[in-house]
Amino acid sequence: MGVTPKKDKNGTYYVQYRKRDIYGNSIKTTKRGFKTKKEAEKWYARFLLQQSSSMDMLFKDFWELYMEDMSSRLKITTLKQKQFKFKKNLLPYFGNVPMNKITVPMIRKWQNDMMALGYKPTTLKTINNELHAIMKYAVDYYDLGKSPCDRAGSMGKSKADERPHWSYEEFSKFIEAVVNKQDAWLGFNIIYWTGVRVGELLALRVSDIDFENSEIRIDETRTVLDGEELIDTPKTDSSVRVIKIHEELLTAIREYIDALYKPKPDTLLFAAHTKRFFEHEMDRGIKISGVKRITVHDLRHSHASLLLKMGHNFLEISKRLGHGSVRTTIETYCHAAEDSQERIADSLGKLDRGDADGV
Repeated sequence: MGVTPKKDKNGTYYVQYRKRDIYGNSIKTTKRGFKTKKEAEKWYARFLLQQSSSMDMLFKDFWELYMEDMSSRLKITTLKQKQFKFKKNLLPYFGNVPMNKITVPMIRKWQNDMMALGYKPTTLKTINNELHAIMKYAVDYYDLGKSPCDRAGSMGKSKADERPHWSYEEFSKFIEAVVNKQDAWLGFNIIYWTGVRVGELLALRVSDIDFENSEIRIDETRTVLDGEELIDTPKTDSSVRVIKIHEELLTAIREYIDALYKPKPDTLLFAAHTKRFFEHEMDRGIKISGVKRITVHDLRHSHASLLLKMGHNFLEISKRLGHGSVRTTIETYCHAAEDSQERIADSLGKLDRGDADGV
């Protein structure tokens, strides 16, 4: 094996070995904490497979190499989300399988098991993409000849079906039902009237509210993943934006901040809350008001649909929502665009019949 595990003073075993740093230099290092000599030997054998880039290495060992490389290329929130998906959905199935022993039937069975868990189609697609990404990485940068994912096919959908949303009348009934909880009431109002994402709402600070110019600045997102709170830059560069708000919403935000205990510029407006709090409050408000069930994120879609109904164009809406392109906005809200087409046809029909006002 090349090295012999040694016993530490506390009774555990350790291995002293050499590895190459990111500059290719050979450095001596130590791995401690093994309960038995056999456990230390087994770990070192796996380490040698990693160093040799052999595709005989286990999926879980290759995953460590993959994540180490990705850690310098991805945002911390993206990296944590990737780690969460791998640990929950991939490692339990493929962790102890050698990379070159992962087969098409094995992947198909895994896909069937995932679909049986009742995940949303878009979630299934995302999970499948994670497996595809690591296998492609093995093909591109290591010695895996071809990816079994290419023949296994995919699962799920890249885009959700038509987004459910509320009309203004439905939102009015709902918001009245949660008026007794100021934090929930304000949070839902901010999402509905600005279209911010839930993570963007949770990251809002006192300093993000420009009372003089009636604006909200979006430059952070906050989430809790696997018990850890993460605050990072938003989803894309275009997600960093400034949103104009109307006077009534501005006043509600001012009253809320005034009620906080000694707020400072960097104080989070919803520091004590997570996405789960708003999900619970939405369930409560829906039950009381009797409106149809949607998710907290669907309030963002309700905002976009409201703007389309009011006659605003896709470019205006795209910038307000922080989409990377207008195409994303059009594809996401194509159902509303179809409604607009019907209104256009009705208007043209009235004009042709002489029923419309002059143009």
